[in-house]
Amino acid sequence: MTNSIQEHFSGLEDPRVERNKRHGFMDILLLVICAVTGGADGWEAIEEFGKAKLEWLRQFAPFANGVPSHDCIASLISRLSVKGFQACFANWTAAIAQTTGGEVIAVDGKTAKGSRDRKRGRAALHMVSAWANTNRLVLGQEATAEKSNEITAIPKLLELLELTGSIVTIDAMGCQREIAAQIVNHGGEYVLALKGNQSALYEAVKDFFAVAQAGEFAGVEHDFYEEVDKDHGRLETRRYWITEELQTLPNTAQWMGLRSIGLVERSCLIGETETVEQRLYLNAIAADAPRFAHAVRGHWGVENRLHWRLDVVFGEDASRICRGNAPAIMTAIRHLCLNLFEREPSSRRLAQKRRQAAWDDDYRAKVVFG
Repeated sequence: MTNSIQEHFSGLEDPRVERNKRHGFMDILLLVICAVTGGADGWEAIEEFGKAKLEWLRQFAPFANGVPSHDCIASLISRLSVKGFQACFANWTAAIAQTTGGEVIAVDGKTAKGSRDRKRGRAALHMVSAWANTNRLVLGQEATAEKSNEITAIPKLLELLELTGSIVTIDAMGCQREIAAQIVNHGGEYVLALKGNQSALYEAVKDFFAVAQAGEFAGVEHDFYEEVDKDHGRLETRRYWITEELQTLPNTAQWMGLRSIGLVERSCLIGETETVEQRLYLNAIAADAPRFAHAVRGHWGVENRLHWRLDVVFGEDASRICRGNAPAIMTAIRHLCLNLFEREPSSRRLAQKRRQAAWDDDYRAKVVFG
């Protein structure tokens, strides 16, 4: 395994008792990472990959007793510490990420639908992840059983991350005073989507922008930015307004670092039909509309760059892995493999890279081992 991964995951505790350790811990972890990189999406497929590529694997680890069975692999992965794995993952990613001033870190949740265990009455895994928009890397993740638990999961995830100089974007579920304070106290700025869960402030900001728009922002100090995209018969216009005029809003002092409020309006024209939607934001950034737009776009991008690719390329929603801690560990391993592919510099699509990693030993070695 690469020195970087080996270094950062070597401290992960092996949950097996000594007498059951026929296969090396790092051998199994290496096998799973290489197999998932090479297109394997289940326990049997991981075992089959190992048997087909055993001599190749032995270039990087002993595999003294051959390839473990799929039951052995499943047993180990399902018993790993989720917290321990996520801490190792965050440390590894921090080591490989390039320092980028003003990095947008999008924090968002995704449910792995296939991980629901009906026999044991367990809900599907909901994973809150942090996506670095410029580095195009998953920085870390925190598992929870319900989307409603994002409020408690987000602070735990933020504790794993280096936020200094970054803009953290979160949807309305994470628009909480305590989360805003945590981001600022860790050296970051925030752009938080504002909805009805902060009812009084939401209504006040909504009314402020309604009046300002009606008067064409006359007498309102603000910055404005517009983007227009035309593609496949669709015309989309995105307008961004941001202002530091907070005097009329209630309880702004309770939001640490609050410096501005923002409005984003997206209009989409297809043929004769036009739809318009508006979103409101609380921000710890100055009234700089292009920077505000960059942060909002960075958050929207997490759907296509992370969540969509996990489902379409890695088959996450189709996965029926549901045993113990395995759903959370395997989601983190998919994140790790996605990061490995992002570090490989060719311009091919992720699906093309994963296909080549399935059959090309040299390319797979390049992706996993650098």
